[in-house]
Amino acid sequence: MSFDLELTGRRALVTAGTKGIGAAVVEVLHNARATVVATARAIPADAPTGVHYIAADITTAAGCTTVAQGVLDRLGGIDILVNVLGGSNAPAGGFAALDDEVWAKELDLNLMPAVRLDRALLPSMLAQHAGVIVHVTSIQHELPLPESTTAYAAAKAALSTYSKALSKEVSPKGVRVVRVSPGWVETEAAVALAERLANEAGTDYEGGKQIIMRSLGGIPLGRPAKPREVADLIAFVASPRAGSITGTEYVIDGGTVPTA
Repeated sequence: MSFDLELTGRRALVTAGTKGIGAAVVEVLHNARATVVATARAIPADAPTGVHYIAADITTAAGCTTVAQGVLDRLGGIDILVNVLGGSNAPAGGFAALDDEVWAKELDLNLMPAVRLDRALLPSMLAQHAGVIVHVTSIQHELPLPESTTAYAAAKAALSTYSKALSKEVSPKGVRVVRVSPGWVETEAAVALAERLANEAGTDYEGGKQIIMRSLGGIPLGRPAKPREVADLIAFVASPRAGSITGTEYVIDGGTVPTA
């Protein structure tokens, strides 16, 4: 049995492609012989050979326009769009700490880049009656932490609902839309958080990881996911091997979210 994902020559855009999950997705798709364009705030000095980067701030409408036009100019169209960009800069302190500016920033980071890039690039996919859009959501939309992730969780919930509606609209026209919902992933940012918590608690890095896992109610698998594990899932659902999968959400969280 061959495990070839049949991605050779597929034209792909990956947002936030220099760190964490985004960098892992770029690597997996590139190794699968896809033609990869990635977004970044600044073009990395150590960019992998064969991967093209577009420098833009896609939390803005102008940045999304720059990226979309750059993709179409360079590739002539697109087959795979993976929206990885996300995160949170909201302060702790619950709902009262979240003013209008914070809410707007969370939506501009976690929802609007996907909406704007889809709007710009979907016509190319619809014209060829084929394409795949993967939106990276988060288990936080099911398991928000009121002290610190209310706005982020709400923005990811909006992304998830938007993705489902989009799948209903464009799947009959040949474009699949799939959501991938990670739990805690051991990215550079997650490592920095665990180290900070460890220092504050007077413990080591593993102790810091345990603090985070307890805050999530535990991870039955006993560890966070690796960026490569999330990237492998994304590459599969974006591939022709998953050709009948659309409109659904795949959770990759080590069992964090309790289910019936």
